[in-house]
Amino acid sequence: MSEIEQATFGAGCFWGAEAAFRELEGVVDTRVGFASAANDAHLKIEVVQVDFDPAQLSYSHLIEHFWALHDPTSVDRQGADAGVKYRSAIFTHSAQQQASANSAKQLLEVSGRLSKPVVTHVLALGALELADEDQQRYLEKHGKTSCSI
Repeated sequence: MSEIEQATFGAGCFWGAEAAFRELEGVVDTRVGFASAANDAHLKIEVVQVDFDPAQLSYSHLIEHFWALHDPTSVDRQGADAGVKYRSAIFTHSAQQQASANSAKQLLEVSGRLSKPVVTHVLALGALELADEDQQRYLEKHGKTSCSI
């Protein structure tokens, strides 16, 4: 097994994002919480942090999965959830992730797959405040399959 890496994504309801990422082969663990950017400690966004084995699952594949999980053209809203904490965001853990995320965003914007501009923020991760234990793997614990509960 290669060295485990981390990726952090804000895609609206963190319960649903966590459940979706847990299904991917190569994902070792997940946790949900509230992330802030390195340059803005006051901004708190609901996120799922993913531990993954890069020998089995690439960071680029995680980003593609992230695009499919939510609407990256929606400003501070995902479904019925509205507000800054539901902002579409990729929090990066390294300069390499930053470059990869920015490139993926640019490719999505010019791909023609979406009819509106991509509003996803690509931010260097500042801190992650874990959600309470009862919020971790919430859907799994409660026999649910989506955030619409």
